[in-house]
Amino acid sequence: MAAISSDAVRPKSSIDLSPKSGSRAAKNVIATSVMWGAFLLALVPLAWILWIVLSRGLHVILSPTWWMKDQSGAGAPAFDTNVRGGRHAIIGTLIMSGVTAVIAIPIAVLTAIYLVEYGRGKLARAVSFMVDILSGVPSIVAALFLYAVWVTTFGLSLIPVVASLALVLLMIPVVTRSTEEMLKLVPNELREASYALGVPKWKTITRIVLPTSLSGIITGALLGLARVMGETAPLLLLAAYTQYLNQDPFSGSMAALPTMINSQLANINVPIAADRVWGAACTLIVLVLAINLLGRFVGRFAKVKN
Repeated sequence: MAAISSDAVRPKSSIDLSPKSGSRAAKNVIATSVMWGAFLLALVPLAWILWIVLSRGLHVILSPTWWMKDQSGAGAPAFDTNVRGGRHAIIGTLIMSGVTAVIAIPIAVLTAIYLVEYGRGKLARAVSFMVDILSGVPSIVAALFLYAVWVTTFGLSLIPVVASLALVLLMIPVVTRSTEEMLKLVPNELREASYALGVPKWKTITRIVLPTSLSGIITGALLGLARVMGETAPLLLLAAYTQYLNQDPFSGSMAALPTMINSQLANINVPIAADRVWGAACTLIVLVLAINLLGRFVGRFAKVKN
């Protein structure tokens, strides 16, 4: 029997262990450069906006008067002697956004729980389709819908809470989709282990699924709140601007930072009006930033520890 050479029986590796070729290395460098270039390009308008707003409005919000007074007694900007404050618009923004969050977040979270844990068949598809439709509805359409229902159909007078109801329509799809994605990230093994111990499904959701995804749910809710806080169309149509502080969302007119900017924009060439516009814009950015930082802080301590 002929001897078999060692080279014939030696297994050939199917894995190429040779170093990267020059073309692969070049493609990697090009892809990395394009990625970083796109990232830096996207930062340019963001940095530009932040620089313009902060450079023109930061000195306004650093004054204690801005946070302590409203625009009571303010006349034409050309005849004013001081900027006065934005307390009425700041509190109005927080009140209307708070009412929106109280209504929208429970509805959105429950909708997401239904779609992930219970939703099957045509009803689930219909609910998911309606969430997709709401996510694409322009803010002015939501405002017109509330106006048609509240004023045209029921003949009621406009109050600040109506603007909050329009913002609810804009906030629900954002929070629903973010919560839905967070619930899907919870491993099924956790659910199955709970079911194996005889725990009911509703208790598994409240004790296992929701705590595990709580940080993501909180972050999504705060991002949705930050999104509606700067909306202008529902406020312009449904909540008339006033120079005075109103803390009752169920009566009268209520100021907000977007409507304050809009009211002073006509006199932007007057230095005092310009300070009010940029001060309100800077305050809105600071509030949105604070909400995002709060979401990070709460989310970090809401994680389930092993």
